This record gives sequence, structure tokens and C-alpha cells, in this order.
Amino acid sequence: MKEYIEERAVEAARYIIERKATVRQTAKKMGISKSTVHKDVTERLLTINPSLAARARQVLDVNKSERHIRGGMATKEKYLHRQ
Repeated sequence: MKEYIEERAVEAARYIIERKATVRQTAKKMGISKSTVHKDVTERLLTINPSLAARARQVLDVNKSERHIRGGMATKEKYLHRQ
């Protein structure tokens, strides 16, 4: 694997862990696609740094379990500001 890909995967994981960021937030910050962030953190990072991958996975699992709540809050905000 190319060195810049490994560095990008580690950087993405650290960003997710430090800020409890979502894949979408991380992708926007790094200027790459959500698919790339997800693949970097869930697949590539396992061979580079398994313990970092596990910690990032925990944050992503929490985000996944909460996303329906965030979606509902976003919809509520949208309709509150329409009046």
C-alpha cells in the first residue's frame, strides 16, 4: 500500500476518535469521499494499526446507532424554520 494512503487512513481515524466525528464530517474536512474514509478506517487501517482501527470503529458504531436521531432532529429544525 502506498505511504500516503496509510497516512491518510491514520489521520482520518485520529480525526474521528478525537472529535467523535462522523464519516461525512471527516470526508468534508479531509476533502475526500465518504466511501474513501469508510474504506480507509474499516479496511485499510486494520493492517496498518489494528488498535487504532478498533477505537475508530467504536466511534463509528456509536454514530451509526445515533444517526436516526440526528436525522429526526435535522427534520424538526427544517420545519421549525419554515414558519
